Amino acid sequence: MFLRVLTFLFLMIFFTSCDYFSFSKNKNLPVLDTIVDFSSVDTFPSFKNCDSLITKQKKADCFRTTIHLKIGEEIQKHQFTLKESISETVYVDLIINTDGKIELQQITSNEKIKKNLPSLDSVLQNSIAKIPAIFPAIKRGIPVKSKYQLPIKIELE
Repeated sequence: MFLRVLTFLFLMIFFTSCDYFSFSKNKNLPVLDTIVDFSSVDTFPSFKNCDSLITKQKKADCFRTTIHLKIGEEIQKHQFTLKESISETVYVDLIINTDGKIELQQITSNEKIKKNLPSLDSVLQNSIAKIPAIFPAIKRGIPVKSKYQLPIKIELE
C-alpha cells in the first residue's frame, strides 16, 4: 500500500511539473515585434530633389510641395473659359505603386466644377501622367504601395 501511495505521489508531481521544465531549445530567443502599423510608412515617397533631406517631416513636405508644383504647372498651361467665378477644391486620389509610378485613382469634385470645367478631369489625368517616376514609400526596408490625396484649390474668375 505504501508503494502505491508513493508511486501515485511521484506520478502527480511528475505530471504537474511538466510546465516547469522546458525542453525547447529556443528558450532564449528574443520576442519578435509582430504588430505592424499599416496606416503609416517609415519613409514617404520622394522625388529626386527631396531624396537628400534627412528628416521624415521635411521629406513629406518636399514631396507634397513638388507634386503640387508639377501638377499646378501643367494645369496653368491650359486656358479655361467660364460663365461664373469658381472658388472650389478638387480632391485627387493618387496611388504610388512599389515601382514609383503614379496612378490616378479618383477625382472628387462638386457639380459646379463638373458643369463649368468639364475638361478639368482630362487635364488632371494628362498632368499626372507627365509626372516622372518617384521613389516609393518604404515600410521596414521594403517599397510599399501608398495612397496620397492631393487637394487642388481652383480659383477662377
